[in-house]
Amino acid sequence: MSTSPSPSSSQSSARPIDVLLVEDDPGDELMTREAFEDNKIRNTLHVARDGEEALDFLYQRGDHEQAPRPDLILLDLNLPKYDGRQILEQVKSDPELSHIPVVVLTTSSAEEDILRSYRLHANAYVTKPVDLDQFIAAVRQIDDFFVQVVRLPGRR
Repeated sequence: MSTSPSPSSSQSSARPIDVLLVEDDPGDELMTREAFEDNKIRNTLHVARDGEEALDFLYQRGDHEQAPRPDLILLDLNLPKYDGRQILEQVKSDPELSHIPVVVLTTSSAEEDILRSYRLHANAYVTKPVDLDQFIAAVRQIDDFFVQVVRLPGRR
């Protein structure tokens, strides 16, 4: 006789993942950190504050030579140096990176941004809620889906 694990035991057994947050707004970075801490998300959050730093992290260059390969990327669209669309296009066109799920997490609700992101193979598009509680809930739902529900490459 087999039994299904309860949701709480399933959550506690999920292996933490490395998440790369690409975000230039210190307030949004802080809210994301708070969402991880408040919800006891055990994942490791790495932050790149512009497009160039994101590429350095992903390609393990410069100060990021020892960076882990992220299991999930949370990507803002409006970034200095390289914007999120350029980062998304680079990630999804590189065979070494294309398997990494990318969630566009941005303030833009413009239809053209949504359509372009999906055309560039974003895995999801989430408009950032302005309210802190709603923002925390959105980050929690992203975590629940990509850590608890979805099976990521290289994860058991």
